[in-house]
Amino acid sequence: MARIAGINIPPHQHTEIGLTAIYGIGRSSARKICEACAIAYSTKIKDLTDADLEKIRDQIARLTIEGDLRREMTMNIKRLMDIGCYRGMRHRRGLPVRGQRTRTPTPAPARARARVPQC
Repeated sequence: MARIAGINIPPHQHTEIGLTAIYGIGRSSARKICEACAIAYSTKIKDLTDADLEKIRDQIARLTIEGDLRREMTMNIKRLMDIGCYRGMRHRRGLPVRGQRTRTPTPAPARARARVPQC
């Protein structure tokens, strides 16, 4: 089983799909990594050589992934809440942030939090 960036990549999957198991890497990023490493998308993870895995690790090291990406996203949301902008207030209250309607189908947790009076 290949271990890249602290994540076990499923060995039976194609390289393009297997790389998406890493948080912060989607299909397009996985394709770019495969192209940069000169690896076919359809190659199974278990068929990669150690040299290929090392090339992939080098390409992935250039990206912001996993814990660093999560931390960055959390800090961005926290910054919005601290400056008190509209988006930050919506995050703080647990309501939809990007303009979705709130009159009807709102997820139950958001409804429950919205009914509790805020101090």
